[in-house]
Amino acid sequence: MSTEAVIEQKLLAAFSPVFLDVLNESHKHNVPPGSESHFKVIIVSPDFEGERLIKRHRAVNAVLATELAEKIHALALHTYTEKEWSDYYEENTPLSPKCLGGGKRSATPKA
Repeated sequence: MSTEAVIEQKLLAAFSPVFLDVLNESHKHNVPPGSESHFKVIIVSPDFEGERLIKRHRAVNAVLATELAEKIHALALHTYTEKEWSDYYEENTPLSPKCLGGGKRSATPKA
């Protein structure tokens, strides 16, 4: 089973989301073709109601602990309540941050 499918299966089971989108963004980074190491997850769940962002992210990270330890290099999380999603984010999901290639920085010399 692909890493993307495992992520989706685990999040569906753990959160019963009303919306879930797992996007493999590896192709946007300096990784071999077909890699599954960079993901963006958009998840809308009643479980997030009344929870702060850090607690939502920790809950997702706990569910995906094995994948984060063994397979995933980068995971952009966008966790919403149903109201947050319908009020704003459904049409305005933030972009994932740019990858610096595992610690490589810009070659611009410092002044």
